[in-house]
Amino acid sequence: MLAGDVPPPVQVSSITSAGIQLADGLVLPSACIFLDGKVFLWNVPSHLWDGWGREHLSIFETVVPKPEILVFGTGRRMELPPPGIRSYLKEMGIQLDIMDTRNACSTYNLLAEEGRRVAAALLPYTPRPWRS
Repeated sequence: MLAGDVPPPVQVSSITSAGIQLADGLVLPSACIFLDGKVFLWNVPSHLWDGWGREHLSIFETVVPKPEILVFGTGRRMELPPPGIRSYLKEMGIQLDIMDTRNACSTYNLLAEEGRRVAAALLPYTPRPWRS
């Protein structure tokens, strides 16, 4: 894929207590990242912001070009991240928008449909451990 190409977006259909449902019907029960037209399962600490560090967002160091915006869904309610998370993304030139996961899904869908270079980091309503 060329650096200027925008891959087709993966769309979120809904968010429920079961997880994040994609437009194709697949339900993702744990945290995930939408990036460059792909969905990645995401291993994060079980308590929001407790034990979080740069390593939890290091995937964004590897992609070129980087997303303009990272829409971060923090579960049922919006909870602001520690300053270190915001500054880490800012150092990479990525704007961070924090909101509850339902609104993050809608915002991601809209920006992706507009062809924006957007990524989403989504936490489900019910925290579940990541399994390989």
